[in-house]
Amino acid sequence: MARGIIAIGQFGCGIVCIAQFGIGVFSLAQFTVAGFAVAQFAVAYSLIAQFGLYLARGYGQLVFDLSKLLGVS
Repeated sequence: MARGIIAIGQFGCGIVCIAQFGIGVFSLAQFTVAGFAVAQFAVAYSLIAQFGLYLARGYGQLVFDLSKLLGVS
């Protein structure tokens, strides 16, 4: 498990995260929870992903606005 400001590894948690499974502010990962993400599967504030849920902005094949799904806005 990689932890720190810059985390690189299979499992990562950090400000900048490059991992297969990651949690971070800026994340490049296969699966991630992040502020800003580039990923295959992601939950993030803003993302570019194949599949994802976002709060502000999202681009990709199957991405959805989380607030609309929850009926908040």
